[in-house]
Amino acid sequence: MITVETLFSGSGGNCTLVRTEKTAVLVDAGKNCKAVVSALALLGLSLSDLSAVFVTHEHRDHISALDVMLRRQPLPVHVTAPSAPELCRGRSAAEHAVIHAGLLYEAQVGDLTVQSFPLPHDSAGHVGYVFASRDGDRAGVATDMGYATMDAYHHLRRCRTVVLEANHDLDMLRTGPYPFSLKQRILSRGGHLSNTESAQLCCGLADWNTERIILAHLSRENNTPERAYATVRGALEAGGHADIALFVAQRDLPGSVDLTSAQQAQPRWDCQGAPAI
Repeated sequence: MITVETLFSGSGGNCTLVRTEKTAVLVDAGKNCKAVVSALALLGLSLSDLSAVFVTHEHRDHISALDVMLRRQPLPVHVTAPSAPELCRGRSAAEHAVIHAGLLYEAQVGDLTVQSFPLPHDSAGHVGYVFASRDGDRAGVATDMGYATMDAYHHLRRCRTVVLEANHDLDMLRTGPYPFSLKQRILSRGGHLSNTESAQLCCGLADWNTERIILAHLSRENNTPERAYATVRGALEAGGHADIALFVAQRDLPGSVDLTSAQQAQPRWDCQGAPAI
């Protein structure tokens, strides 16, 4: 069985923990080493419990903690060749980089088989990941995507758990404080997935094997957890998928929250063993 927990998620930094009983890996390592170590500690883990890091792309909110982190705990860091030059500006990251020539590759780490797949984003070489355990469980991570591709759908539809971007609410983005050029970038096919686009993809995944969805990479300025949750939950229920477990990743703390009722005073945290925060 695979457990997936976001350590933090948003424009300030992104890091996701994927683990079985025998193997633990990170997808990305944004923010800083102290933040990663603190988040792992809340889940009862340390850097020494990790077996590898899988980088989605070279933007700083996904790799900024790596160089210091690798000085403390050397780990193989898997990255695509187009994203490697930026990653390897840090000496420690360069020493431990496992560079894959294409955007489609497969790696074996402990009892996890890891497969990458390309995602559309304004980076040099951006990928999502699917993790498969020996007992047949599968989990996927896909954020920073300008639009939902059939390739992404093809890979994610076989996953029981999916971490999926719901970056912005369209109305909040269009009327918000960002300059026009930045709004255009976010809305472009190399930008980020909106709540509505995420909802459409979630409904497609719900028709297959997906049972649990964590909405991630929410914009602090152009979205709220309540809006993201309501948009996706509404679409799932309209499509006859009210049974799908839906959560929203925290921006700055590990774990995700169930917002079944936006008015509830004590939301239920979904940290699978982590303390309630």
